[in-house]
Amino acid sequence: MPRHALEVADIFRDHGPAYRRANAGHLSLAQLKVMSSIDACRTEALGGHVAACTKCNHQHIAYNSCKNRHCPKCQGPAARDWMAARAEDLLPVEYFHLVFTLPAEIARIAYWNKRAVYGLLFKASAETVATIAADPKRMGARVGMTSVLHTWGSAMTHHPHVHMIVPGGGLSPDGSRWLACKPGFFSPVRVLSRLFRRQFIDGLMALHRAGKLAFFGDMGGLAEAQPFAGWLAPFRKAEWVVYAKPPFGGPEAVLAYLSRYTHRIAISNSRLVSADAKTVAFRWKDYRIKRRDRMKVMRLATDEFIRRYLIHVLPDGFHRIRHYGLLASAQRKANIAKIRALLGAQTATREDTPSAETVPLTLTEPCPECGAHMRIIETFRRGQVPRSRAPPRKQAA
Repeated sequence: MPRHALEVADIFRDHGPAYRRANAGHLSLAQLKVMSSIDACRTEALGGHVAACTKCNHQHIAYNSCKNRHCPKCQGPAARDWMAARAEDLLPVEYFHLVFTLPAEIARIAYWNKRAVYGLLFKASAETVATIAADPKRMGARVGMTSVLHTWGSAMTHHPHVHMIVPGGGLSPDGSRWLACKPGFFSPVRVLSRLFRRQFIDGLMALHRAGKLAFFGDMGGLAEAQPFAGWLAPFRKAEWVVYAKPPFGGPEAVLAYLSRYTHRIAISNSRLVSADAKTVAFRWKDYRIKRRDRMKVMRLATDEFIRRYLIHVLPDGFHRIRHYGLLASAQRKANIAKIRALLGAQTATREDTPSAETVPLTLTEPCPECGAHMRIIETFRRGQVPRSRAPPRKQAA
């Protein structure tokens, strides 16, 4: 994969030290780790390997990736591996795409309480879909769903929302039948929105009573129960944004969508336009414009760009991709096998499973010269110089 002319790593290397000095004591350990990882990714600082073509004489040095989930360069390979594992979970049914978004003011609380409030966003949205689907007046089925957390808008502002992929049906309460939803229709958006609103507000009140929320600045007074209840009251009547997109064209379209969304981060290297000590320019999509050409160029002060990037760093150990209901990890394989049997579909198999004839240490990326397999002939650790005489490369896939 070729290197982009400008990368987030370049901005962190050139301007990160000054930003860290200016914000000493205000950056979390997780944010500092992200900056350090992106800075070192695919450089000699992490070591690497020498790859040689099995057919021609081509060799090159490939430096190791940091594998940090917030690194732009590491998300493509991570997404491919995740998608290969998920391909066998797809069912031959219609799939729906739902989006659950927090109101802007409540999102401010999430900014200070990421683990608690983002976790509640996952839980409330999943319980909303499961409850409505289980209603005998609607589908009356046990459903499954895959949820992906995004915390940003196109301009890198704080905009927490969950993208949810739901199969169009579920198992009957006794598990003996597959109950499909109406073609092209999963559930009324208003019904989803109002139940989600209630589930989330009730959960937020529970977090407050348990002392698991922190408040700062002009919202500091909300730490007390009565002011918080009064502040929250108007949100019980406001309309919350829940969006239902048209159903996907088929399981292949679901895979294509997930490959774009599951490992997306606040900004990709491809969107960067320019950067210097004063300004970073990048492309963004203005959703307020109805016409198709929504792309614009935004210019931010370099410090503000770095700040916006770092506000989307998730707490250590926090899972941003989660499965619920029939797709929950513990019972997923058994449930999918049962559903396939009920639908008369064949059991899915992974196409990427290595065969016994696969050469050890063979790389997935072909030789850039002749297209043959590349093989690792030497590995070296950080600080070491490879014994091979391969010419060094700045970047490698």
